[in-house]
Amino acid sequence: MQTLSILKKYTKKNAPEIKSGDTIRVSIKVREAGKERVQVFEGLVIAVKHGDGLDGTITVRKESFGIGVERVFPIHSPRIVKIERIKQSKVRRSKLYFVRELSGKNIRFKELNREHKVWEEKEAEGELARIAAEKAKLAEAEAVKKAAEEAELEVKAKALAGDRVKE
Repeated sequence: MQTLSILKKYTKKNAPEIKSGDTIRVSIKVREAGKERVQVFEGLVIAVKHGDGLDGTITVRKESFGIGVERVFPIHSPRIVKIERIKQSKVRRSKLYFVRELSGKNIRFKELNREHKVWEEKEAEGELARIAAEKAKLAEAEAVKKAAEEAELEVKAKALAGDRVKE
């Protein structure tokens, strides 16, 4: 009974309905050097494992500058802000691992539809707004600091020029 309450606490209320062959865009919160930002990873879903459960994962593959990049995302991860399905393709297998040997236009599947669907948590919008506000505050502080430095340099330049500068 206690494990069910724990599982319910961490599962997402709006779990995405993703299948192999879908092209999706995953927005993830990334923390670098004390700052937090949202990074987008777009690619083809080549595997869905463990279903909608708490341990469910999706494997997304994209080709970046001719190099294949795969990333495994836990569906119920709090780091995932938003998942967007861009298009669905008709595939006959649940695991598309054979795509790893293909590249470029050889990885084309018959398209089912381009029904754009978005899954995101309610708190995610607030989180994104908070991150944007933080960025704006940092940029404003940086601009004030830069303006102060420029004013200080101008005063020093006038002092060094002395009598040579006539106004």
